Amino acid sequence: MTSQPLRSRNWFGRQDLDGFAHRSWVKSEGFSDHVFDGRPVIGVANSWSELTNCNAHLRQVAEAVKRGVWSAGGFPLEFPTISLGEVLMKPTTMLFRNLMAMDVEECLRAYPLDAAVLLSGCDKTTPAMLMGAASADVPAIMVTGGPMLRGNWRQEELGSGTDLWRLWGERRAGRLTDEELCEAESCMSRSAGHCMVMGTASTMASMAETLGMTLPGNAAIPAPDSRRLQMAELAGRRAVEMASAGGPRPSAILTANAFDNAIRALMAIGGSTNAVIHLVALAGRVGVPLPLARFDELSRTTPFVLNVRPSGKYLMEDFFYAGGLPVVLRALLPLLDGAAPTVNGRSLADNVGDARNWNEDVIRPLGVPLAAEGGLAILHGNLCPGGAVIKVSAASPQLLTHRGRAVVFEDHADLHRRIDDPGVAIDETSVLVLKQAGPKGAPGMPEWGAAPVPARLLKKGVKDMVRISDARMSGTSYGTVVLHVAPESAVGGPLALVRDGDEIQLDVPRRTLTLEVAEAELGRRRAAWTPRPPHFSRGYGRLFLDHVLQADEGCDFDFLRGRTPVKYEDSAGPSHA
Repeated sequence: MTSQPLRSRNWFGRQDLDGFAHRSWVKSEGFSDHVFDGRPVIGVANSWSELTNCNAHLRQVAEAVKRGVWSAGGFPLEFPTISLGEVLMKPTTMLFRNLMAMDVEECLRAYPLDAAVLLSGCDKTTPAMLMGAASADVPAIMVTGGPMLRGNWRQEELGSGTDLWRLWGERRAGRLTDEELCEAESCMSRSAGHCMVMGTASTMASMAETLGMTLPGNAAIPAPDSRRLQMAELAGRRAVEMASAGGPRPSAILTANAFDNAIRALMAIGGSTNAVIHLVALAGRVGVPLPLARFDELSRTTPFVLNVRPSGKYLMEDFFYAGGLPVVLRALLPLLDGAAPTVNGRSLADNVGDARNWNEDVIRPLGVPLAAEGGLAILHGNLCPGGAVIKVSAASPQLLTHRGRAVVFEDHADLHRRIDDPGVAIDETSVLVLKQAGPKGAPGMPEWGAAPVPARLLKKGVKDMVRISDARMSGTSYGTVVLHVAPESAVGGPLALVRDGDEIQLDVPRRTLTLEVAEAELGRRRAAWTPRPPHFSRGYGRLFLDHVLQADEGCDFDFLRGRTPVKYEDSAGPSHA
């Protein structure tokens, strides 16, 4: 039945005490002898959780996957992974992305699996699962949960996250009542699925598809759409084929050219700044060098074409109805490696060759883009020697070249305590600086970067200000926000040395971020600087602080870079009590 030896036979095909125990334990679930007839065992890694609304429908998606596995002659076995729900998990799911990646990797390594289907959705679950699968290098295919349906309030279409920030700003400015905000709250997120704007979840689903780790068309199908379940069933069938053939494995798909393709797509769709961190981390798992300079190099030569919030006006449903990511990739083919392999066994170019654009206002043709360059830019300068990121497509054009005096907040608590304090000297030309929000400082690098504009300025009509931090920003957010400043302030990076009144120069066209303070003065400040005590002394938090890398290195753990592929000979060893 198979052309490759099945790893699962080391568990279920043995005629010894271990084989007896393994089969007996599985039979306790009601399976018959027929499931041990040499068919491939397909793991269905499910990040379902009621604490992760984006993934709350994945039980149904898993059933569709299993239906596909059975129909193709495989034996599906579903297992849970930890689940990371960004909205509810504090201080941030980014603190636990690497833990989830370890969970997925070790399950793929330890269980009798010949291939795996990875079910993800919320923004960190997708990169975490890809990272774990890449390190174990078991044949794997991903199915994301899809975006929720568009919100509707008083004939206004709402996008979760993006319009959340906008409406909250209106409430702080006194232009929206509590009753109106409560009404909008129930109208915004009205189905399972992840944010229906081009936030991090939509972006990472698009990255997974561009990299070749999903079937074509996966990224934009709405979560409640029956075609999401059809996609899942097809992925289950394909997983059986991959198990039988012994691949392709992630190592054959996640190549340097595939990452270049993903970066091009990221820039074209105005994707989340978080994708930079996740792609760098994933590349580190497969040994592909991916410096920040590569992102900027490709951004400068990639048109921005997707008119979806927060960088446009439409929502993910509209993107799907217009043709979805295959339309973008087909338009970009002259800039891509079309020969890049994908999990369905075909090249990227073959997968998207027939894609048609059904709405050119949603997906602009390459010749008439929304902007000539990509949605993100990488900055360097004495304030960010390791680099920083800004989402140009969601920033205010008049602020992309700006000089202003710093108003410094020493940490997130300080920001929220004083941002609306009338005694703090802030005007629309100020540069808000937030410290202690990076990987070690926060800890976990939360989405605190889009600091709120002071209420008194909102009431005067100010909608945006330059904001700088070592934090991240939700992919659903917008504004002139400089993020991922590296090295972070908690380890003594230059951001730690900024004081109130220092002049800061932002020049996005020149890709520079400069602290206008003499080096001698910075040297004096550096000599007087002392780090804060660590947040954790035990457990996973201690592991995180001891081993997390900086933002420009993907915030992975130093000991997880690279992969140790699972081999046919690998088994769990003696398992009888």
